[in-house]
Amino acid sequence: MNIHPTAQIAATAKLGGNVSVGPYAIIEDDVEIGDFSQIDGHAVVRRYVKMGQHNWVHPHAVLGGLPQDLTFERDSVTWLEIGDGNVFREGVTVSRASQTVTRIGSHCYLMNNSHVAHDCRLGDFNILAANVALGGHVVVGNRVFFGGASVVHQFCRIGSFAMIRGMAGVNKDVLPYSLVGGAPIKHYRLNSVGLHRNGIEGDAYLALSSAYRSLRLRESIDELPDTEELAYLRAWLAEPSKRGLAGFVALSVKTDDE
Repeated sequence: MNIHPTAQIAATAKLGGNVSVGPYAIIEDDVEIGDFSQIDGHAVVRRYVKMGQHNWVHPHAVLGGLPQDLTFERDSVTWLEIGDGNVFREGVTVSRASQTVTRIGSHCYLMNNSHVAHDCRLGDFNILAANVALGGHVVVGNRVFFGGASVVHQFCRIGSFAMIRGMAGVNKDVLPYSLVGGAPIKHYRLNSVGLHRNGIEGDAYLALSSAYRSLRLRESIDELPDTEELAYLRAWLAEPSKRGLAGFVALSVKTDDE
């Protein structure tokens, strides 16, 4: 391990092999950091954080800060859990949970000054551009791109392969595979570039296009081909929603009260 002499590492912190810790970094008690991770100078990893391997925490990022929730009791034991291969750029803040766990998957890239609030759940390969802010309890799938300075209201769901336009204010759920933006937020079309880049082409893409057209017309997608992508879309639509669905899709979405 390469530990700078000015770094402050608590006695109960557990660091894996080949971990690098820069000058004036702070790692608190009850922290676990996986092999080959790098904690740069002036970064802070607060109590009750578990992270996997090959993570890179840049200067002045703060992971595991207390949730910004006025009802939170600061002595509560809640966690921030982080997978493998993530990058947290300068000034990123990620709060630990107010209830159980804030979770970030693997291979996510959080650009400078982005924020993930308490109890959020992010999948894998997500990108948050500079100054993105996710409110509490936001659920994000895989391979979602958030444009710069976009913000997401608490309890929203963002489906996999979606792309959020920069400076958008998201206050409703966002369909998987879609491109959204505007004020109020609207679904514009499929995220065709993102889908093609991830190998969703040919019949799989045509099935999604048909499903998207049906949803715009408020028609059922039950009779469409049972592709892997449509199976995910159907399951996503069947999940309870606290915020309802964004934009032009005037779809009846199951809510927690139903």
